[in-house]
Amino acid sequence: MYTLHITNKNYSSWSLRPWVLMRACDIAFDEVLHPYTPGNAVDFRDISPTGKVPWLVDGDTIVWDSLAITEYLAEHHAGIWPTDAQARAWARCAAAEMHSGFASLRSQHGMNVGVRVAVRQRSPAVLADIARIEDLWNEGLTRFGGPFLAGRKFTAVDAFFAPVVYRFRTYGVDLNGAAAGYMPTMLDHPALREWEAAALAEDFREAAYDADLTKTGTVTADLRVPVATK
Repeated sequence: MYTLHITNKNYSSWSLRPWVLMRACDIAFDEVLHPYTPGNAVDFRDISPTGKVPWLVDGDTIVWDSLAITEYLAEHHAGIWPTDAQARAWARCAAAEMHSGFASLRSQHGMNVGVRVAVRQRSPAVLADIARIEDLWNEGLTRFGGPFLAGRKFTAVDAFFAPVVYRFRTYGVDLNGAAAGYMPTMLDHPALREWEAAALAEDFREAAYDADLTKTGTVTADLRVPVATK
């Protein structure tokens, strides 16, 4: 049995990727969640090679980084990447681009599943990132027929863009073409619904992450359970 180490589901886009991929592909695993403590980021260097999440344990093998975990799983399980060669090549390129790029979107539209934000103004760099993602999504959905990015089945490329789906909803990003329909398809996937339900049920907060929301716009809704008072 695999063990996947993650952190707060409301905030951790990196944790989401392998978690949702394994759920969607029916790969059994034990989950170990290491929560952030309020106002204090966690350093995992005593148990993680990089001091970061996620990492996967398979017997005496430790695999870290979401892309490396994905490729490790692909060596052992069918369906991680599309079976069609062209779709598989495209999916790998798109996932790699997401893994290494879109820094402005990441920094200015951080993942925060349970809130909704009315954005005051988006920087040109964020708008460029959004436009590129919209183009990627429309390309994949058109070329391979949907409803997922590389065809009929949820694969690793969808897992890599799952955090973006949450970001776009949180910050009210409107999309055109087939990409607009991809958002509800993803949000209705059982694996994403399970993740979201757990994220909303978390009663702990990372103050710095929540504070970043006010730099971007006005919080119009917070759907998370209230933090327990002592």
